[in-house]
Amino acid sequence: MTDAATRAAALLRDHRASIDRLDAILVYTLAERFKHTQSVGRLKADHDLPPSDPAREATQIERLERLAREADLDPEFARKFLNFVIAEVIRHHEQYQS
Repeated sequence: MTDAATRAAALLRDHRASIDRLDAILVYTLAERFKHTQSVGRLKADHDLPPSDPAREATQIERLERLAREADLDPEFARKFLNFVIAEVIRHHEQYQS
């Protein structure tokens, strides 16, 4: 293996190790987030509140898009991701309502 190929292999290994750590952070962060949203869902069910809050959801999407732009992340991707998470949260909240 050439010196350049050896350096490239080391860089690739380092990037992959970072990606693996970040994937773990994402999973644990999502788990923590869903613990809170499940508590919110139970609270809403106990007080006969609707499972979704469109005004808050719109505010959160705008906020996430702004944060994405600040972080140099595609805001469209951030919006799609949050919409996916919100849909899953609402599904959980609807389960508590039944």
